[in-house]
Amino acid sequence: MQDVPLENGSKLRAGWSILGRVVDVTPSTSGKKAALAIEFDTILRGKERIPVLTHLRALASTLEVEFAQIPTIGPGESDVYDWLPTTQIGGEVVYGKGGEVANGDRVVGRSVNDGVLAQVTSKEGTKCHGAIEGNDRPQAFWVFSSDACGAYGFPDLTISHAGRTDPRGEIVLVSERGPVKIRSGSGMLLRVQR
Repeated sequence: MQDVPLENGSKLRAGWSILGRVVDVTPSTSGKKAALAIEFDTILRGKERIPVLTHLRALASTLEVEFAQIPTIGPGESDVYDWLPTTQIGGEVVYGKGGEVANGDRVVGRSVNDGVLAQVTSKEGTKCHGAIEGNDRPQAFWVFSSDACGAYGFPDLTISHAGRTDPRGEIVLVSERGPVKIRSGSGMLLRVQR
């Protein structure tokens, strides 16, 4: 959804596809929670396949993704829609296209044409980490906050295994009630490990 800057100065372009596969499915039965294990392991750049190892940091429902793109205030008579503030999934505020991204009174990043660039941070009390292996360069977050962690807009869904540890790359989603349902238009914030 957003250009992703790489360490060597090049970018993974918005619109490229990431391929994955279903690793395992556990149906919901009496006494057993439904689970879905997935893995995203290939980026398609034209006809080229780039192998990657990813893990899931945050997942957001279709509505959460939509709300993050709608300004928090309505435009006035002379306001330009793109200059109005929006609230990222996780709570950070984006002050218009090209503007600052803030977590309270602390600036954490900057808005770009198709999302935001910020240094990844961790929120106290969550399982998500900040910079990994000293990588504190600005990273692409699209509609997510730099400290977004977990499932947003899915009241019965949890990320039981993010894929950061063994089995690396395998993401397991568990539903507390009924089947695991992730509708079209939902968003995932994946981190590339290699």
